[in-house]
Amino acid sequence: MAQQEFQPHQEIICCSVCLDLLKEPVTVPCGHSFCMRCIENFWDGEDEKEIYSCPQCRQTFTPRPVLGKNTTLADLVEKLKNMDLQAAPDDRCYAGPADVGCDSCTGRKLKAIRSCLVCRVSYCEKHLQPHYNSPGFKDHKLVDASKKLQDNICSNHDEVMKMFCRTDQQCICYLCSVDEHKGHDIVSAAAARTEMQRELGESQQKVQQKIQDRKKDVTVLQQEVEAIDRSADEAVKDSEQLFTQLIHVIEKRRPEMMQQIRSKQKAEVNRAEELQEKLEQEIAELSRRDAELQQLSTMEDNAQFLSNYLSLPHLSESSHSDIKIYPVRNFEEVTAALTAVKNKLQDILSPEYRESDWALLLGGGVERVISWSSSGIQGY
Repeated sequence: MAQQEFQPHQEIICCSVCLDLLKEPVTVPCGHSFCMRCIENFWDGEDEKEIYSCPQCRQTFTPRPVLGKNTTLADLVEKLKNMDLQAAPDDRCYAGPADVGCDSCTGRKLKAIRSCLVCRVSYCEKHLQPHYNSPGFKDHKLVDASKKLQDNICSNHDEVMKMFCRTDQQCICYLCSVDEHKGHDIVSAAAARTEMQRELGESQQKVQQKIQDRKKDVTVLQQEVEAIDRSADEAVKDSEQLFTQLIHVIEKRRPEMMQQIRSKQKAEVNRAEELQEKLEQEIAELSRRDAELQQLSTMEDNAQFLSNYLSLPHLSESSHSDIKIYPVRNFEEVTAALTAVKNKLQDILSPEYRESDWALLLGGGVERVISWSSSGIQGY
């Protein structure tokens, strides 16, 4: 009966810093309690400010409080452990379909945090402790929790594959090295990992450099688009001014000229935007490749690293497309062509112009002048 009455809330006996049961509980002046190590580490980070605060309520203290063990809370935590009243793990701690489950858990399995290549099983934090605390496990190899532990075991000799055959480019066990791989160029998996890690780093640097280069190309394209727009706007403005000086005979050609300028502007902008889209797609692909290389470079399991590394296609080859960035195309030629048309018309309309020349003009001369100016645009 007395045992049922002792039901402390987890918030009271848990440290708000590490979110675990209090270890060597201490109470700060504001009344909140923490693990001795947690609060000491927290305050060590505030030494430069010389003002110390409570991680929970943010009340400040000066000078740094002297802490003493809270024996009442320590006894409460100890009783809780003895009575096995610790709250059940959060649902997020349990292994789901995509997680690696602890092989030592009975019933509902917790998520495994490490796998042992010697034991060939995976452990949650609780069941992993003997590997940290017991001298008998000091030679065991721990790696990130994996569902593919069997991939590290030689199918012929049922031994952990700690060697790498350079001749056949595959991981092998020690017995393989004196059996079917005898006489081959064999090194330890760790040595092969070091060598390939260096190659991986070089490939990753190349990918990152390509990303930077493509970003610069995108910037150049953006500047080109802006320059195209400015040049086109200026050409339109100049063309408007020139067209207002033309006689009504050529007024019908004005919309056509504007359409030609805008069409060329659109074509140039579309070209730049298409190139930009291709570059951004390439950057995305290179970023994805960079993330894959980064994930591979941090993999702890040598055998899995080597297997995944060898499966990567052409790490050192360039995958970027041959995209050319052309110089900015301006529209000054349009202005020059229209200026020539205007000067020609001014000569034609001058008082000294002969009647025979006027007859030629009315017979199609103006059309030929406009056609000439248009060809200047079309040839741009």
